[in-house]
Amino acid sequence: MSDFKHMAAPGVQQLKPYIPGKPISELERELGIENIIKLASNENPLGPSPKAMEAIKAEMDELALYPDGNGFELKKVLAEKHGVSMDQITLGNGSNDVLVLLAEAFLTPEHSAIYSQYSFAVYPIAIQAIGATHQMIDATPWESDRPLGCDLPAMKAAINDQTRIIFIANPNNPTGSFLQADELKSFIASVPEDVIVVLDEAYLEYSPVEEQVDGSLWLGEFENLVITRTFSKAYGLAGFRVGYALSNPDVANVINRIRQPFNVNSLALAAASAAVNDTEFLEKSMHVNADGMKALEASCDRLGLRYVPSKGNFLLVDFGRDAMPIYQQMLELGVITRPVANYGLPNCLRITIGSEDEMARMVEVMEQVCD
Repeated sequence: MSDFKHMAAPGVQQLKPYIPGKPISELERELGIENIIKLASNENPLGPSPKAMEAIKAEMDELALYPDGNGFELKKVLAEKHGVSMDQITLGNGSNDVLVLLAEAFLTPEHSAIYSQYSFAVYPIAIQAIGATHQMIDATPWESDRPLGCDLPAMKAAINDQTRIIFIANPNNPTGSFLQADELKSFIASVPEDVIVVLDEAYLEYSPVEEQVDGSLWLGEFENLVITRTFSKAYGLAGFRVGYALSNPDVANVINRIRQPFNVNSLALAAASAAVNDTEFLEKSMHVNADGMKALEASCDRLGLRYVPSKGNFLLVDFGRDAMPIYQQMLELGVITRPVANYGLPNCLRITIGSEDEMARMVEVMEQVCD
C-alpha cells in the first residue's frame, strides 16, 4: 500500500489539520443533549444583518449562473468604504483564503515569515505548507502591560535577508491583545521595503471607534503593507466565507494571479455588498458585545480568574490548571467553548461573547464548574 503521507510535499508532511470549534450538531450526537449554546468560534450572536438577508433572497434566482469572478459590486463598495481604488482589493473565501494566497504568492523554501506566539493558527500552516521557514517570536509575558501580546522589538530584531512576510493580527486571536497606532505604525516604517507586513484586522470592528487602529489608512505611505479583513465576525456572515485584502495595486496584481476563479460565491458577494454599510446592525453588534464582555469579565473577577483584556468578541480565560476537564464539564452542561492547548495555552479557554441570554448561561455554567 502506498505511503501517501511521505508522498506529500515536505512541509505538508509535518502539518496537523486545523481543528475548528465543535459544532452544535456534533455535541448533540455525542451526548444526546439539546439547548446547546456555542461560544467557540467568535461568531456574531445576532447572525447576519437584515440588509444582507434581503440581498441573499434577491440573489436566489441567479444560482444557476456563475458568480461575478471579479466581484465588481463588492469591490466598488469596499473601495468607497476604504478610500482605495478597486485594483487594490483582492477578494477571498474568508480572510483565511487571502492569508494563504499571500504565502503562496510570496514565499518559497528559501524564504521565511515571522509571526507572534499565540497568534492565528493559519499563519504557520500557510508558511509551512509552502516549505518556507516560520519564525515564531515569543509573546510578551502575562505580567506585562500587554499580556500575551505581540513583541514588536523582538520581531524587528528577527528580520533577516530571508524574511519575506510578517504576519500581525490586531486585535490578536486567540488572546484579544492589541497594538496602539503609534507603535504599530513606527514598526511598519522600520521594516525593509522588500518585506511584506500583513495586518490581519479580522476583529477590528469590535474595538471602540475611538480606539480602532485602522491600518488601511496607511496604505498610501507603505507599499509593502497588506490589510486583511473578514465578514465572518462583526458582520455575521461566517457561513458564507467572504473576506478581502487591501494592498498596493502591484501586490494585489500578484495575489490575483493565483486566486482561484469564482472563489467567492454569488450569495456571499451579494450579502457582503449589502452588509458593508449597514451601520445600524454593526452598532447593535458592538453594544451586545460590550455588554457581554462586561458580564464575563465580572464573573472572572468574582472567581479570581485572570484573563487578557480583549478588543475582540472573545475573552481568553486562564483557569490556573488544565482547562480540558473544565471544557468537558461545560460541554456536558450544553456550553461549547474553545480549548487553546494547541496554541500552547493548556490552562486557558477562549470564550466567545454571545447574546445576553447566552452570556447569562455562560456565567452560570462557569461559576458552577469552578465552584
